[in-house]
Amino acid sequence: MTTIRLTTGQALVRFLAAQRTERDGTRHRLIEACFGIFGHGNVAGAGQALLQEDFPYLQGRNEQAMVHAAAAFARTRNRMSTMACTSSIGPGATNMVTGAALATINRLPVLLLPGDVFATRVADPVLQQLEYPGGWDVSVNDTFRPVSRFFDRVWRPEQLPSALLGAMRVLTDPAETGAVTIALPQDVQAQAWDWPAELFRERVWHVPRTPPEPAALARAAALIRGAQRPLIVAGGGVLYSEATQALRAFAEAAGIPVAQTQAGKSSMRSDDPLCLGALGATGTKAANELAGVADVVIGVGTRWTDFTTASRSVFGDPGVRFVNVNVAASDAAKHAGVAVTADARAALEALTEALAGWSAPATHRGHATRLARQWQETVQAAYRTRHEPLPAQSEVIGVVNEVAAGSGIVLTAAGSMPGDLHKLWRTGDPGSYHVEYGYSCMGYEIAGGLGAKLAAPDSEVYVLVGDGSYLMMASELVTAVQEGVKLIVVCVDNHGFASIGNLSESVGSQRFGTSYRFRGASGHLDGEFLPVDLAANAASLGVDVLRTHTIDEFREALLKAREAHRTTMVHIETDPSVPAPSGDGWWDVPVAEVSELETTRSARTAYEREKQRQRPLL
Repeated sequence: MTTIRLTTGQALVRFLAAQRTERDGTRHRLIEACFGIFGHGNVAGAGQALLQEDFPYLQGRNEQAMVHAAAAFARTRNRMSTMACTSSIGPGATNMVTGAALATINRLPVLLLPGDVFATRVADPVLQQLEYPGGWDVSVNDTFRPVSRFFDRVWRPEQLPSALLGAMRVLTDPAETGAVTIALPQDVQAQAWDWPAELFRERVWHVPRTPPEPAALARAAALIRGAQRPLIVAGGGVLYSEATQALRAFAEAAGIPVAQTQAGKSSMRSDDPLCLGALGATGTKAANELAGVADVVIGVGTRWTDFTTASRSVFGDPGVRFVNVNVAASDAAKHAGVAVTADARAALEALTEALAGWSAPATHRGHATRLARQWQETVQAAYRTRHEPLPAQSEVIGVVNEVAAGSGIVLTAAGSMPGDLHKLWRTGDPGSYHVEYGYSCMGYEIAGGLGAKLAAPDSEVYVLVGDGSYLMMASELVTAVQEGVKLIVVCVDNHGFASIGNLSESVGSQRFGTSYRFRGASGHLDGEFLPVDLAANAASLGVDVLRTHTIDEFREALLKAREAHRTTMVHIETDPSVPAPSGDGWWDVPVAEVSELETTRSARTAYEREKQRQRPLL
């Protein structure tokens, strides 16, 4: 057997360089590059190996942000490629835990390579080592276990091959993918070993299109044939399986309108007559009205989160039944549905064939088309609000939508922006809508924009970020400048947390603690606004900044940013008290059952009324 003598770190990097994915005859590089921040736990191992092996390396500024960028990269590539992230032991490692949770919740593959304590224990306790009295084999990296789909710790070099093969299997499994963590003791990283040469040969991981089981397909088709008011709910699985054309063909042939989850938005163009837009708590009136009367709901690639179901209040028909198409059996079985465990594209193509000659009643299709048209008129009015003295957020979204012109990628994650975009953004190309709402992680926006742009360098990426999320994590602007990666960052400044401010008011908490203000005479944070200058901060990080005050100035600046060649921030202040149009969706956020505040008591009454709409969906 031919062997090659390398350190564990060198073997790891050489192995990663040889991994490929394949689907439908097209191959991709599985691990495109490695983000890294070096410390004593990885500088002599993974760091030296990245230098020697000449593997693409990106210098991160924050470990959490590195993982966000890798997750966004994977999402933009429909999970066929991703990135690795290496950190030192200690805070560098635990900083990645939030990113791991985001990736796993959103079913996005990322590879995390945190340094770890000495396997030999000769110098215990080393710097940043957790001394856990219940067992000396526990380190801070054990916090990755519940938020990783695969976790291993390589205590000896010869354990590396099995760890790597297990990791690659999960990264390329459509149903099981998420964060994958291989913890690497720092002494093992630098230790040499004689590795079998075949470990470093090109290896292709075939990503399957699991076909539907014939009996399950027959059950689903029979249920749909009996429907009078069917509704399709398109989730992220439609995009990841590249099933947008199959969705359109199925909807058109069967005459079934389509509503979309956050992850599934852009699976159908907004101007399609059968597209109802967003569903649920942040949904459109069109989608929510039809969901309220639907007798059969066909969920494709959705995991049915509380926002999608409006906390299980949006489906109002007492006899509503579900057909759930999903590669993950656990999601396919939700809501006691007819489970079709299959790839979205394969299942949609099979359902189209199985339902040949059948169509939903023409009256149902016509009603859906009218509702969709009415909602588009509502969107247009929101785009043209012309609120003064400060513009409404819906106006900002309208201008960005106009400038993007149906292409490029709009990206955000937390606050009021995801809900407003879900209702108001007019989608064009598949994948042009990138909102992280599985974890809704503040700080994802700029890092995610970097990852999306690295994955789609020919697309304009419009990062929409509020001041709250910007202050959480703007560090990867430096990485974008360093790498010559162009982002268009729209910073919407509203002096606090707009989304939670609105939510606080709705539950009777009077926007307490949601504005950026000095402490006032009352002892609360209700004084003057803080003199924070986010535009100046971005400029100090090397970004070109365009300050605007009116919506017309904003449009002009955004057009200028689109033509620029460097990362550019367009800054505008908005009025957070102006809501987007209501889609009549509800979200279950418990209100204090007893209170001395009239606002809270009133909110509790409204909450108890809305709770009556909830159903178990059994």
